[in-house]
Amino acid sequence: MLGKIIGGLIGARAARNTRGVDEPGGALMGVAAVALARRFGLPGMIAAAAGGYALKRYNERRRVTPGSSTYSRSQGRL
Repeated sequence: MLGKIIGGLIGARAARNTRGVDEPGGALMGVAAVALARRFGLPGMIAAAAGGYALKRYNERRRVTPGSSTYSRSQGRL
């Protein structure tokens, strides 16, 4: 129970800096994160972190590739 309370507080605090999420929503996500962390265990958390990092790298690479339709040269434009 203490873990859920701490997760809720951390989630609410993090929601202040996140666009589109209010404090109660952040608290719910914090509580859910604690519950998922318990169910996944250490190997599952490592796999989830590695998958999230791989997805982030994929999205960054796809967005920045010159010649793709999503490439934009926003520097120098007004």
